[in-house]
Amino acid sequence: MTHPTDLSTRVSTGNAGPAPIDRRRLLGGAAAGAALALLPGRAGAQAAPPALPAAGSPFSDATVPDLARALGNRPFVAQTTNDVPDALKNLSREAYEAIRIRPEALIWGGEPHGFAVEPLARGFYFTDRVALFLVEDGVVRPVVYDRTHYDAGTEAGAAALPESGREPGFSGLRIRARFGERHQDFAVFQGACFYRLVGQGQEFGVDGRALMLRPADPRGEEFPRWRALFVERPKTPDGPLVIHALIDSDSLAAALRLELRPGETSTASVTATLVTRKAVDHLGLSGMQAPFLFGPHDRRGADDARAAVYAAGGLQIRNGGGEAIWRPVRNPETLQISGFLDNRPQGFGLTQRDRSFTTFEDDGHHWERCPSLWVEPGEATGGAEAGAEGLWGEGAVTLLEIPSDSEVNENVIAYWRPKAALPAGQEVRLAYRQNWGREQAPTSPQGGPLARVTSTRSGRGTANPRRLFLVDFTGDGLFAAEGAVVPVETVLIAGPGRIVEGATRWIAHPETRTVRVAFELDPGSERACELRLALKTEGRQITETWLYRWTP
Repeated sequence: MTHPTDLSTRVSTGNAGPAPIDRRRLLGGAAAGAALALLPGRAGAQAAPPALPAAGSPFSDATVPDLARALGNRPFVAQTTNDVPDALKNLSREAYEAIRIRPEALIWGGEPHGFAVEPLARGFYFTDRVALFLVEDGVVRPVVYDRTHYDAGTEAGAAALPESGREPGFSGLRIRARFGERHQDFAVFQGACFYRLVGQGQEFGVDGRALMLRPADPRGEEFPRWRALFVERPKTPDGPLVIHALIDSDSLAAALRLELRPGETSTASVTATLVTRKAVDHLGLSGMQAPFLFGPHDRRGADDARAAVYAAGGLQIRNGGGEAIWRPVRNPETLQISGFLDNRPQGFGLTQRDRSFTTFEDDGHHWERCPSLWVEPGEATGGAEAGAEGLWGEGAVTLLEIPSDSEVNENVIAYWRPKAALPAGQEVRLAYRQNWGREQAPTSPQGGPLARVTSTRSGRGTANPRRLFLVDFTGDGLFAAEGAVVPVETVLIAGPGRIVEGATRWIAHPETRTVRVAFELDPGSERACELRLALKTEGRQITETWLYRWTP
């Protein structure tokens, strides 16, 4: 279930944009692409997949949804992955990641809109073949491999990259963007149907997943995969970058339209069309995953000089009732699955709340610069079985916490699981918005600010098997104008297990606008206890709700 992650810290920030390329060498012309290109696969004549647009074909917003319908109405044909040259497939992670396109060969490099596209060759773990196309002036242009455009980076990479004319195929693409006056890596689409974005000055961390099918299910997970990516050339200097993605899997085919905008918080506005071949009873929408190896409240087995290692410290939820929830994540000893039942959720996401280098003390990877990913559901339409009520209506924000001994394992996974199943032969359309960057500030149902959880710590209590918890809430609403703590009522619940009577106390730190709640849990013989904590004043909740699952 783990997707290999590029955890390198290479972020180029040169001020000057790359020079334009010779597009004739990289794009197949209309004459070269006169024949229709078939989707990659092992299809025979009877099960031939629908044709992708030929070079010079017109393109519109309906093109990829039409392809998804054509795919979804045919039997699934698995893609061939054993045609990657051994020299590329056997590269180490470091050697593969060292292969980068030369700055002067970036597609659209130096153009006024500030975006530049880098096709990624297949190799290492990335054996899926993804067809890449540009859309310019409403016309399709396929991207063609050219060895001279790549800097191999290492001797192994130089030996592995085939010469022009012996194309290895592409595994996806990387996008650079202009943030103010500087350029940096902005997005990557690569591997199954994974993608990632960053905000200004940030480094890649959390991964998005376009679709998830049966994650952590006893029947086994099914991985939908990119089949083709169509990138529209921005029409205006300040316009978004639009990517149309074709996805295929055994149970369904899908088309996604992603409108990407870089910024301090970068955004992706997503519309999707799903076409089911089979009944789908475990669908994951707007999935995301990130590594969590250890942190202040969970250092299980961590013999490490660093203070913490994680790209997201918690799951943040704003449920349909407007309640703001914070659930610290863990690296557990056994797989943990949590479902937060809801109806019409307002938002959820994996959040990197800690922004100080001293939290991590890691000179090799700046975890404090990883983005948070926050999802805001939109509309869903389709048949009566799976319309708006079925997809963004009843369901659960689902959290998977998987034991891990390596920081490259993205062992914390979150997604929305609709309660309704999708029958075979169903077409459903939905929309949502993703925010990649700073966290979303928690607010009350009335829209006012709430104090947020800024620290969770845990250790042994005054006697076995008791556990001591220290939970810090920070916010101006905890203090009166003169600096004293407002009258506080603690709402603290454990089930099963019990809160030790007389052991709960508050410690105020006015200088940091923080109130620490210290309490002890007595789990007794229980192997898991659910904890819930919030602070109120005069019956009104003034903090987000802290949720936690304790396991030995």
